[in-house]
Amino acid sequence: MYTFVQKFHSGWAYLALLLLVFAVVNSLIGKSSKKEFTAKDRKIALFGLIATHVQLVVGLILYFVSPLGSKAFGLMKDADLRLTSLEHPLTNIIAIVLITVGWSKHKKAATNTAKFNCIFIFYGLGLLLILSRIPWKLWF
Repeated sequence: MYTFVQKFHSGWAYLALLLLVFAVVNSLIGKSSKKEFTAKDRKIALFGLIATHVQLVVGLILYFVSPLGSKAFGLMKDADLRLTSLEHPLTNIIAIVLITVGWSKHKKAATNTAKFNCIFIFYGLGLLLILSRIPWKLWF
């Protein structure tokens, strides 16, 4: 089961990142061109939100079924182990909270520009945090 969850978490990450980048770029284009925030724009942001939440749930499952997981806290001197057992999960939880806040704030925004702005800022910050803590050595 561990291997399946690990492979799924790694594979789903590509889709989640793609949808998140697409949502950020779409909001930047919408914001800069001052276009109307349509149902298509809402769905793009929603798919990014859903993909990152699925990634979080699978990541949490992986964390608790992993042979290392929380048992690695005694080994914080090893940078690679610290990244996968502490920095990666904690930073990604913060990133997904930011993405969720962006989704919530865009729903309350009154203007099209404000809606695009909320998605761009919060999803963009979340994307930057996620990219900063990906264990690149394990990916490639």
